[in-house]
Amino acid sequence: MRILMMGGTRFVGVYLTELLLKQGHEVVLFNRGNQPAPAGVTQIHGDRTDAEQIRTQLAGESFDAIFDNNGRSLSDTQPLADLFAGKVKQFVYMSSAGVYLKSDEMPHGEGDAVDPASRHKGKFETEAYLAAQGLPFTSIRPVYIYGPKNYNPIEGWFFDRLSRDRPIPIPDSGMQITQLGHCADLAAAMVAVLGNDAAIGETYNISGDRYVSFDGLARACAAAMGKDPDQVAIVHYDPKQFDFGKRKAFPLRSQHFFADIHKAQTQLNWTPQFDLLAGLKDSYENDFLVSGQNQAEVDFSTDDMILKLKS
Repeated sequence: MRILMMGGTRFVGVYLTELLLKQGHEVVLFNRGNQPAPAGVTQIHGDRTDAEQIRTQLAGESFDAIFDNNGRSLSDTQPLADLFAGKVKQFVYMSSAGVYLKSDEMPHGEGDAVDPASRHKGKFETEAYLAAQGLPFTSIRPVYIYGPKNYNPIEGWFFDRLSRDRPIPIPDSGMQITQLGHCADLAAAMVAVLGNDAAIGETYNISGDRYVSFDGLARACAAAMGKDPDQVAIVHYDPKQFDFGKRKAFPLRSQHFFADIHKAQTQLNWTPQFDLLAGLKDSYENDFLVSGQNQAEVDFSTDDMILKLKS
């Protein structure tokens, strides 16, 4: 297949491109060109938030499938969808499990209500548009994504503190349950969608197959680093007691947040290959240490505010 990928040079896109190339597909990337494309991959430069650039740069191009990895709002994706309506066999859209409305019943299933006030509302608006236009689309809803090349430093936040023997400030009780999925597993699920007629018009939650508490995640990160998880110093705090301004004191939302992935496992014949500890080891050894982040200067000012009050 000839495949267009929006983005493709950061995080999940890197893994997805590699898998597609291994399967013999021709991959074309559309992005700003800030990062070089892998060898053998065509790169078309443009700003996807500019509808005119989408039309002019991609006019005359033909593709069998499109992976829209970085569309955040309907306005990001609508020009692309309109341009290729009736011209592609499959349109795979990267949505988010963040679209779900908070619920007393967990885990989230694909049929759960969405939150119209969610900061991810652009995602489900895009899903609705793709369905209304009759595009042969498949929507992917990951929970938290982690692994090497992660530019949203979830595990890195814990590694930064653990590598410097600092306490780990965790909001509220630390018993909030969440879920992480390795980037390589997410890419594998997306490849499993490609050319799968049963996936057309479907939505899939994608993540790891186990859930973890915030405190448990801190201990798992320590174990991945070769530290004794029972010796991790965890400090719980009430975030309502602090004014952090625009700074982010903790990398995860302080609530239960996890999803059921059985639909993807059943319909796509896919299952995560990384358990949490193995995935965290992969991220620590092949990204955190390799990049020198363990030696980098880190702003711990929000931590210090918390620790000062708790001392």
